[in-house]
Formats: sequence, structure tokens, C-alpha cells
Amino acid sequence: MAPKTLWTFHPWAIAMMAGAMAVSIVAVFGVIWFQLSDDARGTFTLFQRVTLLAFFGTVLYLLYRMATVRVTAYEDSLKVRNVFRTYKYDWNDVKGLRFRSGDPWLQLFDAEGNRLGVLAVQASEGARAGKAAKELAAVARSHGAGQAD
Repeated sequence: MAPKTLWTFHPWAIAMMAGAMAVSIVAVFGVIWFQLSDDARGTFTLFQRVTLLAFFGTVLYLLYRMATVRVTAYEDSLKVRNVFRTYKYDWNDVKGLRFRSGDPWLQLFDAEGNRLGVLAVQASEGARAGKAAKELAAVARSHGAGQAD
């Protein structure tokens, strides 16, 4: 049985930006491709077409990952989904959370002394991010994590 989700947060600004960029990329390059004459399109080799599709697929995948960054608190753990990797911490491995004025995003400190930027809670979200950092710190403290700044 999956643990109960206690709290989750994902940024709106980055999700909207990534979505707008994805739509723009598809629209602009779609229009360019279909505006090319049949002769011009015919000059592209299969390798060049696959390379273009792979490039755009990679860009769209990265935008998708950016749009889906989040932090989720469960009864037994904390899960942080950043752009390139997802991290999972048991509550006793979370030693602190810090989101000071001027920080680009929330900082998580683990039991081994490592620092992880929690990209979901970022300064670009303004007061919403500050509120989220305080809420997450309260959840963390109530589940045995170290004291948060």
C-alpha cells in the first residue's frame, strides 16, 4: 500500500513557461517545415530527419521535466523531483530546510551533510514559495526531521 500524501507543491511559473516554450517550438518549427517546398524537404536525408526529431524530442522532454518539478511529503518520506533526477529521503535523513531571502530555491540538508536544491520551491514564485517553504518545514518537523531555518 502506498504511503499517504501529506503535502505537495509544484511551481506554476516554471510550468507555464515550459508549456509556452514547448508549444512555441512545435508551432514555429512546424510552420517552417511545412512552408518548405517539397523539393527542399526532399533534400533532408533520413539521418538528418531523425537527428532533428531526436533534438526536438530531447528539448521537449527537458521542458516536460522542468514543468513537472515538485516536492511531495509522505507519512514516511520526502520526495523531491528536480529536472534531471528524483530524490527520496526518509524523514530522519532530512536534517534541515533553508529558504533565506536571496536564495534561488529551497535548500535541503541531509544526514550526510549534503545540500540539495529543491527546485520546486523557488524564489520566482514569490510569496507562494515562502509559504510553501514554511509549510514543508512544519510537516518535516512534525515527522521527526531536523530543525529548519
